[in-house]
Amino acid sequence: MKKYSLFAIILITFFAAQAQPAVAKVPIDSNYSLLSNPFIQMEATQAINDMYNFRFERSMSHFRYLQKEYGWHPLPYFLMGLNYWWRILPNFNNEEYDEKFYAYMDTSMVLAQRLYDDYNKVEGAFFLAATHAFKGRLHSERHDWGRAAAAGKNALNYLEESRGNGDLSPELLFGDALFNYYSEWVPENYPLLKPVMAIFPDGDKEKGIEQLKIVARNAFYTRTEAQYYLMRISYFEEHDIIGSMQLADYLHETFPYNAYFHRFYTRLLYQSGKYNEAIKESASIINRIDSAYAGYEYNSGRYAAFFTGHIYEMRGDLDKSKKYFQLAMEFGEAAEATDMGYYIYSVLHLGRIAMREEDNEAAKGYFKQVKKLTKRSHGANKEARERLKDL
Repeated sequence: MKKYSLFAIILITFFAAQAQPAVAKVPIDSNYSLLSNPFIQMEATQAINDMYNFRFERSMSHFRYLQKEYGWHPLPYFLMGLNYWWRILPNFNNEEYDEKFYAYMDTSMVLAQRLYDDYNKVEGAFFLAATHAFKGRLHSERHDWGRAAAAGKNALNYLEESRGNGDLSPELLFGDALFNYYSEWVPENYPLLKPVMAIFPDGDKEKGIEQLKIVARNAFYTRTEAQYYLMRISYFEEHDIIGSMQLADYLHETFPYNAYFHRFYTRLLYQSGKYNEAIKESASIINRIDSAYAGYEYNSGRYAAFFTGHIYEMRGDLDKSKKYFQLAMEFGEAAEATDMGYYIYSVLHLGRIAMREEDNEAAKGYFKQVKKLTKRSHGANKEARERLKDL
């Protein structure tokens, strides 16, 4: 079932919903396609920018105004839900916002279903696909594979109804883009899912990427989401670090207090060998954690401290290196992430440094700790066993 949760994971895009208010009456003379309404976009611009810049309470006050004005439509509830989604995204171990997130989602689903049934089938399908996909994504992060698979299946069904209408709005093109990319990517990487994907039209990864670029340039609500996907696809799937770096640089510059974009940008600086910039951004992340900035938490600290420790190790400054590897371990323990890579490799690097300093007892302790943390097939485990034999 875990693999089927991929449907939910790959389709996250859009926004979310609130806890079951009274459903507002639809104005008879209203323009039911709020997605393309320029006046509503003007009203929402600052709120969306605040949200992506992790000024969540300012963002919510604007979204509540939209809810008051357009409470009959799912859009305000999606936006309020997206606000909570970005509070969750930097650290999925934190379940503080789950209840509110699901509540916004469920209300959005009710209003989107009414929109779909009675007024605007295409726009209703768009919001229903988004609602199911977001719920599925969080279900998968919570290891609730049955619900994740069901939500992912529903998201695909509604996405199929809304796709092909990208000429009506670049927001709708976003669904086409994700469908085209992932409907080809999924069977390539998960052969067991080929029979499931066979019931849907063929995809086209290259076309999907081009469509995402169009959305990233022209959409309003889904522009930043499209840029986020392009950044992740370039890095994780297409192995295009330069392309991913360009997007990460832009997103961090545009939203400098978005903890997720900041962490991703710093990671790419480190992996691209831009070590001075990586140290600077890592220090900024750690300082913001100490100052309790929204979204900056121990998980980001693991990354930042490891990057800094490794750079100082390569430069031969072992005292600073040890300081930051130990800090990475502290962040990992606080985040309950001692089974994750940056924690494990911080311990391994501390063992290597202890060997260089001829502190064999300390080195043995670190390498034994790595063995306990990892399976025998893990690369760090193999190195730890070899080092222990040498000692």
